[in-house]
Amino acid sequence: MLDQTPASAPRASPHPALNRQIALGYSIALVIFLADVATKYWVHEYTAYDWSQPLLPFFNLVQVWNQGAAFSFLADAGGWQRLFLTSVALLASVWLLLMLRKPMALWERLAYSLILGGALGNGVDRGWRGYVVDFLDFHWLGWHWPAFNIADIAIVCGALLMIFSTLKTAPAHASKTTD
Repeated sequence: MLDQTPASAPRASPHPALNRQIALGYSIALVIFLADVATKYWVHEYTAYDWSQPLLPFFNLVQVWNQGAAFSFLADAGGWQRLFLTSVALLASVWLLLMLRKPMALWERLAYSLILGGALGNGVDRGWRGYVVDFLDFHWLGWHWPAFNIADIAIVCGALLMIFSTLKTAPAHASKTTD
């Protein structure tokens, strides 16, 4: 029997469940990205550089700028790091966008989505401003953890989920290869 559907009619996807998973992954990344950009915008526009507001005995809101990578690595490198780190964030984001199109476990999809949202947030901030705005400052007994932002939280949580996912599947994979 001939297909009677007009050529312009939309066709149903052969993998609707996968499409929903892809949409979920992209949606999570978008929420992280938007939350990160919005909070950095607020801190940058409505507070002064080096501003600090204690909220709890162990937590301050601050505004500091990070021209380097994690823990200010490469912050004093002379300026070339802006293009390099922005390019790394862009390449990682493209790779993550492609990875999220593949079938995978929910934990893995969540991990990739969190990392993607964070990479886009910090990448856009660095590309636009030349530095990343950090504003969450935890401290205890005079010791301060380096200030960070929502993108950093998402990247760390995503990396921890990747480790968890790898450890969770490693024993099952190892037993299959030794049988």
